[in-house]
Amino acid sequence: MKSDPQTFAVPSASAALSIRIEREDPRNPQAQDLLGESHALMRSLFPPEHNHFLEVAQLCAPNIRFFLARTEAGDALGCIALAQAEREGEVKSMFVAPQARGMGVAGRLLARLEQDAAAQGITTLRLETGDALQDAVRFYRCHGFTQCGPFGTYADNGTSLFFEKQLVESQ
Repeated sequence: MKSDPQTFAVPSASAALSIRIEREDPRNPQAQDLLGESHALMRSLFPPEHNHFLEVAQLCAPNIRFFLARTEAGDALGCIALAQAEREGEVKSMFVAPQARGMGVAGRLLARLEQDAAAQGITTLRLETGDALQDAVRFYRCHGFTQCGPFGTYADNGTSLFFEKQLVESQ
């Protein structure tokens, strides 16, 4: 499933860190480790009925495109998924390993997802995140997402926040 690698130079405290972002099978052990960390965090912050993450098997659906960020040495740094429905997409499974935070990995993952979404003809991206994830909320706002109401099968549950972003159609 690997395709279309992109390499980005990401500044770190000591030197420039080069990362690759590639489509990946979410069953990859490194991907599963990141997803496990993400799911554990969500479980620690929100009640079960307010957790809307996708399990690994769900991330293998044909309408899901999963991406993994790695160092040149192959160490996993973060992941993100795009769930496509017609001309709309939903950002899912966005997670950056704690040791890789603050190095620009999240921005690179989101840029890669947006590029892929536009190439698939998606014009609107949406996402759900939790009110306890204030760093994520700031991140999405800084990257052009605006708050909106619940969409799809989501309900207003008191902890979920919903965002959307219009993408420029690719020619």
